[in-house]
Amino acid sequence: MRAAVAEVARIVAGARLVDAFGHVSARVPGGFLLTSTDPLGTQSARSVHALDAAGAVLDQGTAGGVPLEAPLHAAIYAARPDVGAICRTHSPAAVAWGVRGAVPPLLHGLGGLAGEVAAWGGDVDLVVSDAQGEAVAAALGAADCLLVQANGNVATGATLNQAAVRAWYLEERARIALEAGLEASPLTDLDARARHFAAEEARAWRWLQESYA
Repeated sequence: MRAAVAEVARIVAGARLVDAFGHVSARVPGGFLLTSTDPLGTQSARSVHALDAAGAVLDQGTAGGVPLEAPLHAAIYAARPDVGAICRTHSPAAVAWGVRGAVPPLLHGLGGLAGEVAAWGGDVDLVVSDAQGEAVAAALGAADCLLVQANGNVATGATLNQAAVRAWYLEERARIALEAGLEASPLTDLDARARHFAAEEARAWRWLQESYA
């Protein structure tokens, strides 16, 4: 599982969903695994830390420190038993929408692969305390992705694969919205298309692996 966390970290880095900042985690029995503060494109199984459910370090990796925002991951896992993985990203178009404190309109079918998206105009500070983590988890609610105003994005999934795919399509959804402009008409009914999402998600994950691993 440490190797899988590191692989997703390298993928989101290669896909330019992060810059110097960002992290990836996965739930494991008793807590979660979290990438180190080393650049995500350099992550390996050795650099992934093991933390308990409260975010305390159980087994520190051999490279890099523990991200300051470990409380964000701990709080989301505590609040959402369905979440098995988290990608904390700073992708450009999603950040541009996040500073608006609004959710980008859904204009194309593949944008639905981001899942339900929420926006939060909360604290611009890093999420370094339990209280701040709980505030982010509350803002996420039952959604799959969260745009944090002036502080990046959060994509969750039942699996690492799903979290990575959602992070990619959150960025694409925001980019399409920015490029299309105000004259574009949001989609109002995705029920028919949504029946294909599981298959499309699997294809998207294979493409991300092939392109960026």
